[in-house]
Amino acid sequence: MPAMKFHQRRHTFSTTITLSQGVPLETVSKMLGHKHITTTQIYAKITNDKIGRDMDMLSEKIAGKFRMAR
Repeated sequence: MPAMKFHQRRHTFSTTITLSQGVPLETVSKMLGHKHITTTQIYAKITNDKIGRDMDMLSEKIAGKFRMAR
């Protein structure tokens, strides 16, 4: 099996090890030494699982604070 390339490792670290574990994108950007968050967005991909977990956390935080307009 060929060795994982440098950029593949950065993708894995950014997406699997950090973002999927709840580390904010801004923090990942600093960890990778990027000056611009747009560079980090190339390496770190937001997964559907991450979106689901973030939506669950948001729902818990705002539960009972808002009501739907009729």
